[in-house]
Amino acid sequence: MIRLTDIKLPLDHPEEAIEQAILAKLLISQEQLISFNVFKRGYDARRKSNIILIYTLDVETSNEAQLLLDFASDNKIKQTPDMRYKFVAKAGEISERPVVIGLGPCGLFAGLVLAQMGFKPIILERGKEVRERTKDTFGFWRKKILNTESNVQFGEGGAGTFSDGKLYSQVKDPKHYSRKVLNEFVEAGAPEEILYVSKPHIGTFKLVTMVEQMRAKIIELGGEVRFEQRVDEIHFDDVDEKNSEQKREVTGLTLASGEHIKTKHIALAIGHSARDTFKILHEHGVFIKAKPFSVGFRIEHEQSVIDDARFGTNAGNPILGAADYKLVHHCKNGRSVYSFCMCPGGTVVAAASEENRLVTNGMSQYSRHERNANSAIVVGIEPKDFTEDGDTSNVLAGIDFQRQLEEKAFKLGGATYDAPVQLVGDFIAGRKTGEHGSVIPSYKPGVTYCDLSEALPDYAVAAIREALPAFERKIKGFSMDEATLTAVETRTSSPIQITRDKESLQSINVKGLFPAGEGAGYAGGILSAGIDGIKIAEAMALSMCSES
Repeated sequence: MIRLTDIKLPLDHPEEAIEQAILAKLLISQEQLISFNVFKRGYDARRKSNIILIYTLDVETSNEAQLLLDFASDNKIKQTPDMRYKFVAKAGEISERPVVIGLGPCGLFAGLVLAQMGFKPIILERGKEVRERTKDTFGFWRKKILNTESNVQFGEGGAGTFSDGKLYSQVKDPKHYSRKVLNEFVEAGAPEEILYVSKPHIGTFKLVTMVEQMRAKIIELGGEVRFEQRVDEIHFDDVDEKNSEQKREVTGLTLASGEHIKTKHIALAIGHSARDTFKILHEHGVFIKAKPFSVGFRIEHEQSVIDDARFGTNAGNPILGAADYKLVHHCKNGRSVYSFCMCPGGTVVAAASEENRLVTNGMSQYSRHERNANSAIVVGIEPKDFTEDGDTSNVLAGIDFQRQLEEKAFKLGGATYDAPVQLVGDFIAGRKTGEHGSVIPSYKPGVTYCDLSEALPDYAVAAIREALPAFERKIKGFSMDEATLTAVETRTSSPIQITRDKESLQSINVKGLFPAGEGAGYAGGILSAGIDGIKIAEAMALSMCSES
């Protein structure tokens, strides 16, 4: 097939316009066109009065070879790449089964691909299965009863389950792993449009059913999934390498229940909030380094404000859906402020996983029909910011920094898991907020109005105060007085990276330990985590085959 890129058509074009554009682009007759399908559809809304749809099309013709020769110099007309997933190995006799720790997107795909190759993985998840976890999470939002092992952060599906369910990423993907992720999601019940819209999303309720279907597939293929199984110890032996250096090797693990599992291959897909596991790994000498992350607030506007600013009179068009945005501002104090995890037509949610600490996140359903739009407005933080005198030897100092902000937010909200909130106009002016205006905060359990300048370090407060009016110049109404800020957003990404070898994907000082996904510092979001899970499964499979 031939892939055509950058085919531009008006927003309200008739259905036959796509076929006409193909004929015009390839200079062929209708008889020569056999079929076509839409591989990707996006839009250009820079001119609100003239929004353009942009297509990538896969076309089958009767004279493909000649057309590729005729248009060899046109980089927008190329042969469609083969995007089918190809398994790198097939299991033989298995003496010890591989173990995957964590059942977020990364662990889910690591386990699935291992199972599809016949390796019958054991998957351990410290939280509950997704429906029980959903009950616990909604119970926290309604009654302020926090289960520290079953919440927004921990449980089947990972933190991405309670999010907008975004399925796009900017990671390089030369082997088309993202297509494998999307195809598996569609097979598990996701709408087929995620295969072609430029910014696909699913939403929480659809994700719940999909995760269940994928778990069932893993079990059907011989895998084993265990819930409420926290790993308390990973065991190692010392082995001699050919270069005479000492490098440890995984021998197994011990669960909180006391059960011991022997294995030489562990995928560590623990998520960015498994702080106790980070500590255990560090104490055992697994190489870890501190990494940058970001902190800030959730900002809420009425979705109609964002729709009007982005789409003008085209707001409400079903192809466009609820409008989103992506913003960045470089501040005078050297900091960068940017929007993160934008949730159109969604809600701000309580995302704590530790008692007496408060964390926010954003969530949307597939319909994106809630009244408000929200996103994180965050400031970049470097390791030197959370260590004494810039001494970065304490690689877990970022966790301490996050916890300090979460404890402060908990107290500002009244020490009841209500979140501290301030109107944007009051935050910029430096005065305390007394009540909401036109934008009603969506955060549950509840909110307390206060002065958010106490919630973050002074440099972060100054940066956000500078950035909000700058964002107004890009999105009209963004810094409107009655928009609301909710504190605090700290779990934008993992504060650490568990260093791994670029080729084998194993820990650089522990053979058989495969750091994976967002918690290990190698992904950010559902799609990139799923991609990393596939890479890890392949690396584990090749390692097991080489040893057999």
